[in-house]
Amino acid sequence: MLRAASNSRIAMSTIPRTTEPRPPRGYFHALSESVADLGDVTLDAVDALGDITLFAWRTLVWMVARLPRRDTIVMSMYQIGVRSLPVVALTGTFIGMVLAVQAYHQFRGFGMETRLGIMINLSMFRELGPVLAATMLAGRVGSAIAAELGTMRITEQIDALSSMGANPVQYLVVPRFLSCLLMIPSLTIMAMFMGVVGGGFYCIYILGVDAHYYITNSQESVHTWDLFYGVFKSFFFGAAIAIISCYRGFHCAPGAEGVGRAATSSFVQSFVVILVLDLG
Repeated sequence: MLRAASNSRIAMSTIPRTTEPRPPRGYFHALSESVADLGDVTLDAVDALGDITLFAWRTLVWMVARLPRRDTIVMSMYQIGVRSLPVVALTGTFIGMVLAVQAYHQFRGFGMETRLGIMINLSMFRELGPVLAATMLAGRVGSAIAAELGTMRITEQIDALSSMGANPVQYLVVPRFLSCLLMIPSLTIMAMFMGVVGGGFYCIYILGVDAHYYITNSQESVHTWDLFYGVFKSFFFGAAIAIISCYRGFHCAPGAEGVGRAATSSFVQSFVVILVLDLG
């Protein structure tokens, strides 16, 4: 009897099971799911935009209500501004040289190689200088701010500040925001200056452009407003970098992977915002 029961179980197990066929998904069903996914992405984007706007508003309120200590601001300005000068100066120099190399043959074809300085100087003053300094600041400083604050978030140091009665935004965000806002004009001027020097050096001493006409044409075509325009834009770049980096650090996901994502997303979003603001 045991052998018969086992044989019957084996026979039943070999019988294929019949599953009910799923109804085919229609075109409108797939379209509705796509619209729903798009709606979710849109709502998440609007929610993130509102959240970062409130974060920026709290930063501005605390900046007006109570300034941080002088030694805190000085240390932050040193870390953000002074230690960023070498990379900004080096990058600006080579950008000016690259502009000279790329534009020399085109200008020479029209017999206008002595006007290379106009193109290089205007490009550095109005566009490349501010964008270059902001990009370097976002890559070197913005990622570091996001990683530092993200580590403080996952190790509960920010929660400890709140439990002791200190406001984390006033203690951690405001010094970094003020440092980025105050130091990026100096970095922008350094990028402009080194780009002009690098482009002029390469044109005069490497490409053999006449120095007198190169300098004269540059002085006649570049005005103070061009310099002021580039420096003025840099304030908005610095504010955007500080807010985005601090926001990403404050809202960091748990774990080492969360810190890495916060640092990466802070640089990517800062760079996109820099390009969008530069269009204005």
